[in-house]
Amino acid sequence: MIELTPTQIRGLKLAKDGDVHPQAGKRWTHLNAQVTYAKQDRFKERPQKIKFLTTATLNELRDHRLVKALNTDVPPEESAHGITMAGKMLLLKIK
Repeated sequence: MIELTPTQIRGLKLAKDGDVHPQAGKRWTHLNAQVTYAKQDRFKERPQKIKFLTTATLNELRDHRLVKALNTDVPPEESAHGITMAGKMLLLKIK
């Protein structure tokens, strides 16, 4: 059984929502991610930050084989990453 930190679990859940792509500043997030607004507040909309994970967290998840690079023709640091079946199964066990 693999023990994951809360940061790694959040990163794995982010990868489950969709493929993560490299962004500026050693961050990874969904393609075309933008700030969204929650309509939970009656009087004004609150901006929801863009969720991201760092390169270090992504490398740890890749070492555990929970995420994989989608394009093998380019280096893993430049390729989009997706969750593997092992990652999906681990998330089911964590719930």
